[in-house]
Amino acid sequence: MKVSRLADGSPEIFHTLQGEGASLGAPAVFLRLSLCNLHCHWCDTPYTWNWEKTPWKHQDGVKFSKEDQIIELSPSEIAPLISQYHCDRLVLTGGEPLLQQGDLVELTNLLPDTSFFEVETNGTKIPSDDFIKIATQFNVSPKLSNSGMDEKLRLNFEALDLFASIKTALFKFVVCNQTDLDEVKELQSKLGLDPGRIYLMPEGRDAETLQQRSLWLADICRDQGYRFSPRLHVLLWGNERAK
Repeated sequence: MKVSRLADGSPEIFHTLQGEGASLGAPAVFLRLSLCNLHCHWCDTPYTWNWEKTPWKHQDGVKFSKEDQIIELSPSEIAPLISQYHCDRLVLTGGEPLLQQGDLVELTNLLPDTSFFEVETNGTKIPSDDFIKIATQFNVSPKLSNSGMDEKLRLNFEALDLFASIKTALFKFVVCNQTDLDEVKELQSKLGLDPGRIYLMPEGRDAETLQQRSLWLADICRDQGYRFSPRLHVLLWGNERAK
């Protein structure tokens, strides 16, 4: 499996609090996988995809070496690194986890003491039947035009319709400004989503930006029936990795 690699050479597997969405504040182990099929210009984990000699643009303007940022481990090597924390919730994040579905199914079978498997996905890849069975909760985050990508790349309605049909799938949208809300409402209508399944989260990698965008976004959630999601980890630890 291709896992994000920390500066000390270890895999990015860490015990923290879930900072976003429906499980906000819950203790969890995070497994950050490398590789992503998208390239959002505000992405907070560009080290999982913005490789040297690629044409993709990111607001930081930094390119990364695959050799420095990826460590390859088998599911059997990863399982004990997760089990050591004795936490019953595992968050599979990235990058895009669904690029490595087969290995993740194998990994979950090696974690009998983990009862809650939370999957964070951009919603462009169709999950297999086996993968759907192991996922306790999908956190689907379709990308809006504020991500800087063409709609044909960032939205796969075959996959999104499938996620919409899964009762344990919730939808989270990264919001930068009020014009983003029109896109959210359009996707809500196309997918037939109840507003209670939709989480709106302000984009930002520092507390000041989040505060500015949270005030008006919270009002929108209150008035429209959406759920508001802060970025708890950013408020607590800033933009620090493995937190």
